Amino acid sequence: MDRCWILVGMMGAGKSSIGRALAELTGRTFVDTDLVLQQRLGRSISQIFQIYGEDAFRDHEASVMRSLEPSLSVLSTGGGIVLRDENWAEFQRLGLTIFLDASIETIIERLTVSKKKRPLLQVDDWESRTKAIWESRVEIYRRADVTVRVDDVDLSNGAERVLAAIRQYEGHADQPSER
Repeated sequence: MDRCWILVGMMGAGKSSIGRALAELTGRTFVDTDLVLQQRLGRSISQIFQIYGEDAFRDHEASVMRSLEPSLSVLSTGGGIVLRDENWAEFQRLGLTIFLDASIETIIERLTVSKKKRPLLQVDDWESRTKAIWESRVEIYRRADVTVRVDDVDLSNGAERVLAAIRQYEGHADQPSER
């Protein structure tokens, strides 16, 4: 059965960049839920948040998940998609979840150099806001089937590290787990 590889984690963890590299490495299709949302609504993520608010954004995000089918793809998700249980049910239907686990220090360092506008961080003390978001979500991210540390990786070895973790998981998936 074709199963998606679904990347979850904080903004700045590398879901889009590592996801693209992983898709290229494996010949899978790359799908980014944020890009699907932008195409559907004809607006940037920042505009969607600003005009409709976070709840409406999360509704649209869940709608995108329901519209997807299991396939040989790498799916990059928005950082907050894990907040709704209904999305976890969709993850299970679609494939394997992989948590790109980066420390809060790495996240802040990457967001500092990122050109991407993050709607939830449009505040004066964005570093404290980032830390609060990370602390409120990290245990939810850990519900993923596979966890891969990504603090010390670049794109290519990040993709290779994720692929190795998937192969290890799938090699043991048919055996009883001690998890």
